[in-house]
Amino acid sequence: MEYRRLGKSGLQLSVLSFGSWVSFSKQIDDTIADELMGIAYDNGINFFDNAEVYSLGESEKMMGRVLKNKNWDRTSYTVSSKAFFGWRGKENKPNQTGNNRKHLIEACNEALHRLQVDYLDLYFCHRPDKNTPIEETVWAMNTLIQQGKILYWGTSEWSGVEIMEAHRVAQQYKLIGPTMEQPQYNLFERSKMENEYLMVFKTVGLGTTIWSPLASGLLTGKYNNGIPEGSRLGLEGFDWLKERWMIDEKINKVKELASVANELGVSLPSLSIAWCIKNPNVTTAILGATKKEQLIDNLKALEVVPKLTEEVMNKIDTVMKTKPVLPEY
Repeated sequence: MEYRRLGKSGLQLSVLSFGSWVSFSKQIDDTIADELMGIAYDNGINFFDNAEVYSLGESEKMMGRVLKNKNWDRTSYTVSSKAFFGWRGKENKPNQTGNNRKHLIEACNEALHRLQVDYLDLYFCHRPDKNTPIEETVWAMNTLIQQGKILYWGTSEWSGVEIMEAHRVAQQYKLIGPTMEQPQYNLFERSKMENEYLMVFKTVGLGTTIWSPLASGLLTGKYNNGIPEGSRLGLEGFDWLKERWMIDEKINKVKELASVANELGVSLPSLSIAWCIKNPNVTTAILGATKKEQLIDNLKALEVVPKLTEEVMNKIDTVMKTKPVLPEY
């Protein structure tokens, strides 16, 4: 396993990590979660990602039960939560969502309880909040760090401008600014990581815990001939995900990309994940496997990275045609 520093911090995360979005409580039970987290940990993964909104809190409860059962040395792994959406779904009342001080602090306490840990290593503002002053959010996160309830705070799906504004506020009030961002990054979604965040990487620094390296499974090739039963795009309530990815043009690109993988003698999923972690600005790519075989194959991405020569990378760009056009300075 390779480990990378989280932005300019001293914290090291495994370049591949394990997340629970969609899968925990919706697709897998405690037994499978226990097996998959065990395989991940035994292969050097030291970051496990979660959020209050995943399965409306049930995902964190499941991960908490597994962590308690495993009884791993707490200093040997890192665990996260994210707050913004709340966990009560349609029952959410005012102040049970957003990045206001009340919700961030209460959501942190609830996450600690569900995950059965004394502190969160990483804590994210799951989305930007247009209704809360950025000063309030930065102060709240700084307070949680001072209380020892979280060690690093970050953002998810924030714009580069919003991240820099958080740093400006932190500098102004001598507070701790955001260390990391959790953006979507894959062969279809590239603009934030390869364009918008470039100045943030160069200036204040930014760790990234990227999600959906396989574009919700599209880059595995399993949707090339329709939606298999039991897959996440077939789940009730995830129609928006299906509408986003089940587009003929995208599926045709995946089929072409499969040819590149075949030429290299690797699987399409391991190639797609390897492509993500080839980017040095990616601290860790979060895997979301639901089966042992999937996870073991995903872990092979580490062996694929050295095969991604400049020639292969150019071939992938030719197939995908998703490379952002950078502004000229």
